[in-house]
Amino acid sequence: MCSIIGYLGDSPAAPILVKGLKRMEYRGYDSVGVATFSGNQILVRKGVGKVMEVNNTVKLDMLSGKVGIGHTRWATHGTVTEVNAHPHPSSSGKIAIVHNGIIDNHAELKKDLQEKGYNFKSETDSEAIANLLQYNFDQTKDIKKSMMQTALELKGSYAFVAVFEDGTLSAARLHEPLIVGVGKDGYFISSDVLGFVEHTDEVIYPDNREFIIIDPSGLQIFDFDGNPVQHQITKVSKELADAYKGDYAHFTLKEISDQPTTILKAGDNTKLELDLVTEFVKHAKNLYITGSGTSYNAALVAKHLFSKYAKIKIESIISSEVQFSPNYFDHQSILIALSQSGESADVLEAVKIAQKDGAKIISIVNMMTSSLVQMSSISIGLNCGPEIGVAATKSFTSQLAILYKIADKLCGGGIGLDFNQVSESISKILSDHSRIQDIAKKLKNVSDIYVLGRGIHYPIASEASLKLKELTYIHAEGLPGGELKHGPLALMDSNVYVIIINPNDSTYADTLASAHEIKARGAKIIGISDVPNAVYDHWIEIPTIGEALLPLIEIIPIQLLAYYSALEKDTDPDYPRNLAKSVTVK
Repeated sequence: MCSIIGYLGDSPAAPILVKGLKRMEYRGYDSVGVATFSGNQILVRKGVGKVMEVNNTVKLDMLSGKVGIGHTRWATHGTVTEVNAHPHPSSSGKIAIVHNGIIDNHAELKKDLQEKGYNFKSETDSEAIANLLQYNFDQTKDIKKSMMQTALELKGSYAFVAVFEDGTLSAARLHEPLIVGVGKDGYFISSDVLGFVEHTDEVIYPDNREFIIIDPSGLQIFDFDGNPVQHQITKVSKELADAYKGDYAHFTLKEISDQPTTILKAGDNTKLELDLVTEFVKHAKNLYITGSGTSYNAALVAKHLFSKYAKIKIESIISSEVQFSPNYFDHQSILIALSQSGESADVLEAVKIAQKDGAKIISIVNMMTSSLVQMSSISIGLNCGPEIGVAATKSFTSQLAILYKIADKLCGGGIGLDFNQVSESISKILSDHSRIQDIAKKLKNVSDIYVLGRGIHYPIASEASLKLKELTYIHAEGLPGGELKHGPLALMDSNVYVIIINPNDSTYADTLASAHEIKARGAKIIGISDVPNAVYDHWIEIPTIGEALLPLIEIIPIQLLAYYSALEKDTDPDYPRNLAKSVTVK
């Protein structure tokens, strides 16, 4: 959700922090701030806006000192204002913190601390951490004891980094990601390896309920009871550092354009894992699949693939609904969890519930260093590289590619997978954007878009509507074609655009009939198909390909349409308002 970073080393801290925050901005971009320790005091600068905007105004990277913390915010408690931006100094200004997560008992803590004479300036739950830490330090004069006590008193989910008045850096985690980077010239603490991977590829992954103390003497890690903990240093791929737009105007366009390659790389070098997953699934009494947002739409495609081709029943569940659903799981159950980041709070909560009931976890995830991987019996990596654009594009098709591989193994090759053909088809769609750009111009002032699909195309309709909502802020809704007459037809008039996903397959005739019904009510139709038809006001051609493989290619033109529509509406496709890449709070 938010991104946090800390540094202690031999180099000026502020430039390192600002650059790291820029790399992690996809996690939140309402506001940004940096605090450094210099001259026996803590210096704080912050502001509303994106990293470089604020840096240009207040010169975050010019703060002196070789110890510091930084933060980009995705607002939960409190409006987007400078005072609510992190870092938050304590009442005395002798401690400052940055925080990712939610403190459930912040109101009680705030009231108690105010009664003790500690002042609050912001509306955030995070400021309670700063003052609670200050209070405990005032009582103990010991950083370790104050961190232990603070960690035990906080309720909710958090990862926070604090800088103390003597230049010590400390951090703690409870249910939120936190990673330590071990460099030749210093230490890093971050919510994401992207924050520091260009400086070091050696990392430590603290476990849940652990805290960290870093000072000139080195690094120490303790559990919440104060016992020392040892962790192995592991290596991360330097490829993670390669998160640049190149010649593309936006990360989103680059990531859409990456898909002819990423579709081929998905699940590379995972034959053993795929074999294990196949065996697990074959012998499962109950099979479930879960995800949030785009990942849930991928789960819906998997439901079709497993049922139709492998003849295996699988139930798809939205991750955020698992805790409110009947008891699904037992020791004979398998839950397949889909997540790009592997840190989505709803997905992790669903996994915890499943594990508590004895289920085994299979994860399909892009970040192989994530919490989800650590919780899984088997994990398969998307292998699509960093995805910076908040709206998922290449990670979606990579998820689908792996799910196709699993389903194909389960049915003994009955799907007829040909990813080279898929890659070539995507490249053909991407070769000419002109028609899609022209259509995007016509959507500039549209208030409602509906996306219609049948069968395996309905999940793609749902994903298409999500992309349009995320990037253009246009109300969009995915509809199953057969449900048109059960309410949605009443919404059709001359002010409405409808995207019809209608390849020439077994769903074609029925979907075409729906298109005529829509046309008769005056709505404008955009047809996504490999064959033209007079009913379409605008036709976006896709290549002819095997019926089972169509979902892998038919989302591509709609990703492009959402992107170019965003440009027409003058919105930032990389950083849609109110959204973040990794939703680490419930």
